[in-house]
This record gives sequence, structure tokens and C-alpha cells, in this order.
Amino acid sequence: MIDQALSRVDGYLSDAQASIREAKAYPRPICRLEVDGRDITAAIEKRLMSIDLTDNRGLTADQLDVTLSDHDGRLAIPPKGATLRLWLGWSDTGLVDKGTYTVDETEHSGAPDQLNIRARSVDLTAGLKAKRERSWHNETIETVVQAIAGAYGLGPLVSAALSAIQVVHLDQANESDANLLSRLGQEHDAIATVKAGKLLFMPIGNGTSASGLALPHIILTRRDGDQHRFLQANRDSYTGVRAFYYDVNSAEKKEAISGGGDNIKDLRHSYTDQQSALVAARAEWNKLQRGSATLSYSLARGRPDLTPELTYSLIGIKQEIADVIWLGGNVKHSFTSDSFTTSLELESMLPDGDEVAELADDTGDYTGVVAWYRDEKSGQQQKLSEGDQNKPKRLTHLYESKASAQRAADREYKRLQAKNGTDAPGTPT
Repeated sequence: MIDQALSRVDGYLSDAQASIREAKAYPRPICRLEVDGRDITAAIEKRLMSIDLTDNRGLTADQLDVTLSDHDGRLAIPPKGATLRLWLGWSDTGLVDKGTYTVDETEHSGAPDQLNIRARSVDLTAGLKAKRERSWHNETIETVVQAIAGAYGLGPLVSAALSAIQVVHLDQANESDANLLSRLGQEHDAIATVKAGKLLFMPIGNGTSASGLALPHIILTRRDGDQHRFLQANRDSYTGVRAFYYDVNSAEKKEAISGGGDNIKDLRHSYTDQQSALVAARAEWNKLQRGSATLSYSLARGRPDLTPELTYSLIGIKQEIADVIWLGGNVKHSFTSDSFTTSLELESMLPDGDEVAELADDTGDYTGVVAWYRDEKSGQQQKLSEGDQNKPKRLTHLYESKASAQRAADREYKRLQAKNGTDAPGTPT
């Protein structure tokens, strides 16, 4: 009797070990889906056609699409307002919680008959998109965000780098809170978003969460990717950005410029003071420069841990891609019973810091070059220079390593020498 019991236990252990070995050798995509707190994964497993989750950067709500087969006509159409909660992952690594979504669209189509359920992370049609009339005067960004968050029962989280910035005057004239936050973000090169019941406001690409915790840096290789599309665009059509403002008690229209040159992009909105105008011009100039190089990257094996605003290094495709740090934009997860892929939209990351902002306003007659790179050990931004630093040219990208930054600085410095007709800083040939 005892021998038989022990034999059965050994059999169970062997089966469990075999299952673990199989999961590791042949990982399969897995998911979990709850509706109003009830796990329906087993009930829909044979009906599941696809799950698509788009994780958006900014105040555009994240979108979840679930498509189910209704071949036998037995599916009930869920009511609007139902709450969906999703987990995605792999059999060998487990599930990752991808958040909660509210159903706002359902569609039944055929033949073949199928049901599509669309849900969003936040109901932006109510509240945040209602138009309001109000203004702020001599308040901090933190105060503005706190006021908006409090009206919707959201917890405000404002980056320390932005929280104390003074807003001289801010008008909300027949404008929604969502649009106001987006505009405030554009003016300060920041991102406003709602995640997990909190209203976040933080600099774009600062590498930290609003609470100050460092976000992970992701390293990908060609082996991780299934498809890619790298685009370098000539952004020289604009050489700078100009914002207009009016001084207090003066009707004279003045301008603040970031960058320079002959082809300046003018911002439509007029500002109440020079500092606000300059901040807005720098933010738009940064946006134009980030868009000078973009990369779409599809992962053959989906990564449920990837979200917007993470930074990336991509190795093994082209040196131009590997040389720079990439900033994550929107992320799309596509799931079926047989596959799970993740698609990334990336843009080249800029250096940050006040010194960089000041250099961004210089143009022409450069005497040297300055470049920034990400230190591999500390993850911090470091600077190197080439030539006379009396008036250096800032290189646009944040480079992946010191060696990459040095190569780029050397190339640009040689171009400057050729243009200026010198073979050493300040020395005629």
C-alpha cells in the first residue's frame, strides 16, 4: 500500500517536472481575462480569435480590443460600462498585469459570426473632455495638475523637475481639461497621462517615473525582432522655432526663438511673458529634433513588460541604429492562442538638462562640438567635447556609449573644420 502511494507521488512529480520542461522548451502565449472581477479565461479559450492592446503615450486612452468567435450564436453581448482586466504573458515566464479597461463599444458581425469588444483605460468622454472656463495666475504646474486631478478623483503625480515651475498666466477658455493638459505638456516638453487611477505629468524621455524611480533601460538585438523600419528624415526645413509674447502693460509683440537660421517655425499661440514663450519654443524644437529619426520595431516574442516612455538600445541591425538611444512611444500587443507579438514605435532620444537647452538656442559659427551619451554602468547622461568650447554645436542624439558619441563628435568636428577652412580650432589652414 505504502509502495503504491509512493509510486503515485513519484508519478505526479515526474508529470509536473515534464510539464515544466515542456513549458520551458516550447513556451506558449497565455492570457487571463476578467469581466467585472469574474475570470472568464476558460470560458472563452476556444472562442478567442485575438486580443489587441494599444498602450498610448499621453492622454489618448489605452485601447483593448477582444475578438471572439460566435459560430454557435451563444455569446451574450456585454453591456457598456463593464470592466475588463487583462493579463498577458508566456507559459515559461508567467503573466503580467496589463491593467483595467471599461467597455465602451461592442460590435457583432458576420458571417462568420464574431463579437468584437472594445474597451478603454479611462473614460475620457466624460469629465476630462468637458469644456471649461477658468484661469490660473502665478501658480505652479503642480497646483494646476492637482486641481484637475482632484476634480476626477485622481491622484496627482508631478515630476520634481516640473512641479515648482511657475505658470505666470494660464487661460482655459472653452477648452477641455484634457486639451489643457496636452497644451501644458507641449509647452514644457512634458507628457500628461492617466495610469492606474493617477494623473501623471512628467518630462518626455526623462528616464524616470513621476515619483522619481528610474525606468528600466531595454536592450534588444536583431534576434528579438521580426520586422523593423528605420527612417531618417531631413528636418533642416526648419532651423528653429519662434514663439510670440506680450510684455506686461505693453502692446508690443515680441519673440523668443529656440534654434535659429532663416526658416523658423512660428507657434500659433501667443504667450504672456518671455520665459513662457521660450519654454514653448524649446519644447517644439525638441519635438522636431526627436522626429528626425524614427524606428518601428516588431518583436517576434511579445514583451508584456514594455510600456511607453522606456528607453532602448538596439543592436545588430545597422550601426546608425545601434549608436543612439531610442525613446519608446506607443506600444501595441497582439495576442492569439498561437502567437504573441509586440510592436514598438520609437524616436531618437535627445539629451536633457538646462545646459542642453541653452545650447539649443545657438546657431552658426560653431567653434567645436559637444555630445552626450548614456553611461552604461550608472545609466546617467555624460558629456564629451571636441574642439574649442567657446561656442560648441550640440549634437542632437543621446548616444548609446562613449565610443558612439566620440565617433559622432569627431565626424561633426571634421565637417566644421572643412566648412570653416581650419585644421585646428581657430587656426586657418
